[in-house]
Amino acid sequence: MIIYVAIQIASKSLLESIGEIYESQWSGHDLLFMQTQSVDMLWQDFNHKLADQVLIPLNTYQGQFSEMRKKIDKRGRKLVDYDSQRHNFQALQLGMTKKRDDVKLNKGREQLEEAKRTYDMLNSELHDELPALYDSRILFLVTNLQSLFSAEQVFHTENAKVFAELEAIVDKLATESQRGSYSVKKSNGSTLPRNTINNSPVINNISPPPITAEEPASPITTKIQNDNDKSISSQSEESNAVPIKTLPHSNSPPATPEAPINSTPPLDKSESNNVDGCNNPILLSKASDVKTHVDNKTATNTNDTETSHTKHTEELYDIPVGATTDNLPSGVLYRVKATYKYAREDADELSFDVDEIIQVVEYDDPEEQEEGWLMGIKENNGEKGMFPANFTKPL
Repeated sequence: MIIYVAIQIASKSLLESIGEIYESQWSGHDLLFMQTQSVDMLWQDFNHKLADQVLIPLNTYQGQFSEMRKKIDKRGRKLVDYDSQRHNFQALQLGMTKKRDDVKLNKGREQLEEAKRTYDMLNSELHDELPALYDSRILFLVTNLQSLFSAEQVFHTENAKVFAELEAIVDKLATESQRGSYSVKKSNGSTLPRNTINNSPVINNISPPPITAEEPASPITTKIQNDNDKSISSQSEESNAVPIKTLPHSNSPPATPEAPINSTPPLDKSESNNVDGCNNPILLSKASDVKTHVDNKTATNTNDTETSHTKHTEELYDIPVGATTDNLPSGVLYRVKATYKYAREDADELSFDVDEIIQVVEYDDPEEQEEGWLMGIKENNGEKGMFPANFTKPL
């Protein structure tokens, strides 16, 4: 019984440790706790049956031996008393050869008969009880062992069912873990603002174009009276304050250096009234240069954005080495070929046989991407869904 109690304590400690390391967000956490409680209840019921059906009858059976031992010892003492009374009575008879004393003789005879009767009674009981006790050993052992083995069978049968449930819980956890349900998902993009990405040194690693012409920053002192002349004067001041740079790859002809505005002859009042901003060659040249610079910068930023998006897609979906990305339909990253047969377990998965071709595409929601899984479209029927990457090889 001590061994069973020690095993119960060890089993309880083991299951408590398992319950502590089994995280609460894992599947089957509550069911695992219930099953561990069931194991503890089975142990308690098993120990109760052992105590009632095995230990108590065994203690009762063993208690008969001490009673028999006491009765055997008592029979030995009564045998000594009987033998003593017999010798006393014989001595009394020999001492009364000359003078007979009937009173003493009768008293001695009564004591002898009492001692003999007590001894005979104990001796007769022992002759009946000892063989019966010896013969009962087989029946008692059979009954006691049957109770023990029956309790063991019930306990281990129920215990096996509980541990089968525990195994099923752990198997389900292993399946979900292989699908990446409990994996920490990687970040799907940069956390930097859009402007920071566009202004990064990698994207904007373009050396500034050489300066081909620079206008002096002298103000225009001539007064212009009409509104058109005022607009032209404002544009001229802005262009004089900032040097105009001509990009080397511009399709427009390079601007030629112009003489400073202050070096031109001053305009008289009549001529200033006839100034037309559209016919001013200096302003036309500067406007052309500014437009060319803005167009080239916009084209550069567009190309950089497309390059950044392409690199981001490649980093996000990790296109394997050897996969062909040329001559593919729009939206297809690359193609794979099934190396093993796979039967889907959820509605959003693909089922396929060996040698089937699947087109790998982007996830509709990048947050749904799971490690080790890809989103694809089967070429034979156009079915779309997720599939495990390790069941395929890239083409």
